Parts: sequence; structure tokens; C-alpha cells
Amino acid sequence: MNAPLDDRLAQLAEQAGVDVHWRDALDRPQVVPADTLRAVLRALGLPADNAQDVDDSLERLAQERAGAHLPRMLTTDAGSPITVPPAPRGRVWKLLAEGDALVSEGELPSGESQLPVPSEPGYYTLFLDDAEVLVAVAPPRAFGVRDVSGLHRPWGMAVQVSGLRRPGDGGIGDFTALSLCARAAAEKGADALAISPVHALFAAAPERYSPYAPSSRLFLNGLYVDPAQTSGEPTVRAVIDTHNLRQELAELEWLELIDWPRAARARMTILRSVYEWASVDLAHADRFAEFRRTQGEPLERHARFEALHADFTAHGRPGGWQGWPEGFHDPASAEVAAFAREHSREVGFHAWLQWLAARGLSGAQKAARDAGMKIGLVADLAVGADSGGSHAWAHQAEMLKGLSVGAPPDALNRLGQDWGLTTFSPRGLRDTGFRGFIGMLRAALAYAGGVRIDHILGLKRLWMVPHGAGATEGAYVRYPMQDLLRLIALESHLHRAIIIGEDLGTVPADFRQAIGEKGVLGIRVLWFERAADGGFVAPQDWSANAMATTSTHDIPTVAGWWRGRDIEWRKKTGLDDPDVDEVAQREIDRHRLWRAMFASGSAWNEDSPPAPDDISPVVVAAARHVSLAPAPLAIFPAEDVLGLHEQPNLPGPTDAVHPNWRRRMPDSSARLFDGPIAHAVCAAIDQTRNRT
Repeated sequence: MNAPLDDRLAQLAEQAGVDVHWRDALDRPQVVPADTLRAVLRALGLPADNAQDVDDSLERLAQERAGAHLPRMLTTDAGSPITVPPAPRGRVWKLLAEGDALVSEGELPSGESQLPVPSEPGYYTLFLDDAEVLVAVAPPRAFGVRDVSGLHRPWGMAVQVSGLRRPGDGGIGDFTALSLCARAAAEKGADALAISPVHALFAAAPERYSPYAPSSRLFLNGLYVDPAQTSGEPTVRAVIDTHNLRQELAELEWLELIDWPRAARARMTILRSVYEWASVDLAHADRFAEFRRTQGEPLERHARFEALHADFTAHGRPGGWQGWPEGFHDPASAEVAAFAREHSREVGFHAWLQWLAARGLSGAQKAARDAGMKIGLVADLAVGADSGGSHAWAHQAEMLKGLSVGAPPDALNRLGQDWGLTTFSPRGLRDTGFRGFIGMLRAALAYAGGVRIDHILGLKRLWMVPHGAGATEGAYVRYPMQDLLRLIALESHLHRAIIIGEDLGTVPADFRQAIGEKGVLGIRVLWFERAADGGFVAPQDWSANAMATTSTHDIPTVAGWWRGRDIEWRKKTGLDDPDVDEVAQREIDRHRLWRAMFASGSAWNEDSPPAPDDISPVVVAAARHVSLAPAPLAIFPAEDVLGLHEQPNLPGPTDAVHPNWRRRMPDSSARLFDGPIAHAVCAAIDQTRNRT
């Protein structure tokens, strides 16, 4: 039973950035229970278990607000001044650009002061006497679609990397299949290829394969490495024969669903053998050593984590690092260093996988651009990481403990969601000078022409669920949105990459305007663009500041929606609403959608929509309809280009109930879009988007 909410606790929560009062998806006022507030505050490093705790935490916040110490980083907009805390007269300052070039210097007056900053975006170092602070100067807006030379109303496709096929792939997609897919999409006129997250998962736990629950967002999934790209086909064939894998690989390749544990074991067996062979190649070894030196301590920590995780898993300690012996909780401990020395080959193997993965993803981006894509790959940045994974272990000062990211009940899930992920602490971000956030952005943009930020609502606030509580028993924690938006705009500018934010769910009233002003595209989805009477909004009335799409990986495909496949799955998994006749409602909605597509000129014969199993005219009409939106960019999932019924992921059910992240494409990447439906869909999109 929840304790009553007192004024001091509510005051502490609000000052700490925790919303005591909030409004749900139906705009009803809600109040966070006291027990939830205490759990969230504890995770933020502000104990509130009793009155003395609350007083002490309030005093700590008061001291922080007094600004006695400079923050590690200040952000500002180009041409705007930065404010520094009060100082005695005569305090000397100077501002240096990267490379230690002097930009300006002077002497501060007494009291709070404002210093001018350059109009050129970038990172600068401000010295105040002996104090040093990093200054991020952001451009007015992020790099946008209109900044890409030669683009006019571009469009692209979206694919799940794991589901791509190529001959000899052994049952799982890889970066070679992605390169082939990029070329095939470019041939149809696509200028972008959005991909599922390729973050590092857990090499020793291939059964944990959700791309949105990574071990680290700083590194890549080594399972997407094509062994032949580093050693050549003859070597890989010899390895396959040595380990008697030929039949196993053939069986895996023909499966309709990915068998992650079997496919991972087979590919890792090949990669380990290739690693032993490659280590004797001096030129290869030199290039790898240079990569390892360049990546530095973050790569070493990740590689050590992978080696430790594998070792403890093999010795009966599966799960996260919290279950390891105490001496291994600190990545800088003597125990970890000793383990790394004793298992240097294993640590080296995981670093080597990162080198190959970086080469593979870079090669896919190059293939996309060489094939004519003006944007190329659009990476996907997950909202969080596994609390027991590499990122949370290696960067503990930045990450939250004891809380999981989720979402309150909304139109997507009436039971609320607990994603079981951790993410950056808002206090940790400031205390570390946003170092981890910047590193994460750079990792996402390193080999792409853009990035989709999953659940970008987290820039403003995140629904945090205390461990052990239900998904509805959370609270919104606020984040330094302006600082984060400036850093996103700056990194976008430096990488010349577009930014897309997944802004679906319970959206604060001013949020979309705020990200739009910074040049971040939102997302508008066909199924959610509805009028008050339930009809579908005309495409010309969609936002001009958002990417347009037919569907996403979490919601029904066009063919699946038209047929009612999603209704069947919801009934089977218990996600249906027993108070609603969904089959009858879908029949009404089919007519509504068909009338809307007829009104936009995308369909014909207004009063006679196709039957539920006649999907070809529907997927073509839906693609043309969405293409008419004034969106700077339109993206179409491969499932909608191909007219497939099944969606990649159904949020909520376990993989045993619905095969999440296991579906494979029906053909190899090189000829994936050669069929009649794909040909008609792509032609409709290309013709519509390229109208003058």
C-alpha cells in the first residue's frame, strides 16, 4: 500500500526533475504514488526514505543550484553568449578551439557574466583561471534532407538486417547482405535505407537477440560480420569443412525463421577459426592493431566485458555483471586487469570482431552511396541498453540503476510497457559532461547518412519503472532537453547526417514543435493519422516536419492490417480488447482507408474496396497515398514494399508466442525487389515523390 504524498517529498521530486503530476494518453490527470517517487529518487542518488533523507537531498540540490562549481560542459547556440557563475573581479578567461587555437580571451567583471562565443559550430574549451569547461556550440538546426545536394522529395526503404538473405549466409543476415540490399533498393530509386539497430548484443547469449535490448550502444553486433569479407571464400570453405558445418549451414539457410542460437554458434565457430588464421597475416594484424589503438579504452572495456561474460556464463553465472564476484564489478579493478592478461586471446577476438563489424557496416554505406543513394544508411539508435550489459558495466557513472525505461498505457499498449532497459541518468549526464551521450551519437553516425532515434520523447522525459514494480507504477523523469538537442544538432552538422526522431506515444504538447525547430524530423505513420471522426487524414495535411511511413516494425504491415492478421495475433496473445468487436471495426476502417486513398487519387472505385485477401492493389495505393505527404523524406518498410502480412515485432508477447525479430525476407537481397508487387509499389512511390 502506498504511503501518503507529503509536500516536502513532492518538492524534492519536482526539483530533482521527477513529475509528480502528469496526464495520461486520454488527457486524464494522474499523481505518482509516494513509494514510486522514493524509488525513483533513490535511483537518482537523492535518498528520500524518511524526512531526514528528504531534507538532506533538498539541501544537496540547493548547493548544486548555487553554482559554486563550473559544470563539465556548457551548451549554447552559435552566436549566443554563455553564462558563467558569479566570480570576483579580475577572473581571467580564454576560449580555445579544437587544436588549442586561441579564439578570444579577456577578464571577467564581478558577478554573473556572459561571454561571447563563436558563430562557427563546434567544440571549444573555456578556461576560467585554472578551471576548464568544454563548450558545445550548436548550429541553429540539425543537418537536414534539404541540405543534401541533389535531393528532391527523396524516399527510402527500411529493413531488418537480421532478416536479409544471401546465398551461403548460414541462416542470418549480415553486412554483405545489407550491401546487396542497398544496391537493389537504389536501383528502384531509393535514396535511403533505414536499418534496424546493429548495436552489440551478448556474444555468449545468442538467445538474447532483440536489437532494441543491446549490451552496448557504442559497439556493433559481431554476428553481422561476413567471415568471407576478411579471409576470402576459399578459407571459409576450408573452415566449414574442418568443422563439418556444411549441412548445418544449409539447413539454417532454408529456415523461414531465424534460429538464433544455432546460427550464432555456427557463425562464431567460423569467425574464431578465421581469427586464428588472420593473426599470422602481418598486414592484417597491423591494420587491426591500429584500429584497436584508435578506439582506445572504450573498446578494451567492451572486449573485456564480452570475455568475462562468456567465462562467467560457462561457469554457471549467466546474466548480467551484477551477478559476478564483487572484484569484477569495477572495469578498472585489478581483478579485471588480471583476467584480461590471462585471456588476452579471447579479449583480442572480441576487439577483432568490432574491427570487422566496423569495416562491414562502412562497406554497406559505401555500397549504398556508390549505387546512387544520396543519404544511404539510416542507423537506428535504441532508447536504452541492458542493465547487465557492457555499456552499463563500463560507464556506471553515467547510467541509472534500479529503474527500467518503459511507457505508460497508451494507444499502442493498454497495459503499459516495461522494456527492461537502463539508460543515462540525467544527473550522470551533467556530472560527466555528456561524454557518454556524445560518444553514443558518434557511434551511431560513424557509418551512416542519418540516424533514427528510438523514442526520442526521452530527450524531454522518460517513463521510469522501479525494479519489481508494474509498468503502470512508474514516473516521468525529466532530461536536459535543450542541452541534448544542441548536441544532436552539432553532431548532425559535423557528420552531415539527418536526424529522425520516433515521436509516437504520449507526446507532450510542445515537444514536436521543439524538435522541429532544431531540424529533427518526427515520424508520421499511416495508421495513426486519423481525424476525430475516425477517418484517415488526407496526405497533404500531414506534417512537413516529419518523415512519412506506412508502418513500423512494431505495428501491422499494410497487407497484415488489411487482412486483419494483427487482430488474429492480438486475440491469440491476449492483447485484444474484449469490449471491442475488432473484426467489425476493421471492416469499417477498411472502407475509411479506401475512401481516403480514393480522395487522394491513389485508389479507384471509391465504394468497392478490395477483399481482405486481395492485398496487391491496397499496398500499391497505400504507398502512393503516403508518398503524397509533404514530408521531406518518406520511408517504406520492406514488408510493405513486398506486400508481406507479418510484422517483425509484436510488443508485449514473449518470443515463444510471437516470433519477434526472427522473420526472414522471402528472397535474397540482390533480387528482393524484383517481384511484381515490389515493382509496382516502387514505381508508384518513385513517380509520386518525383512529381515537380
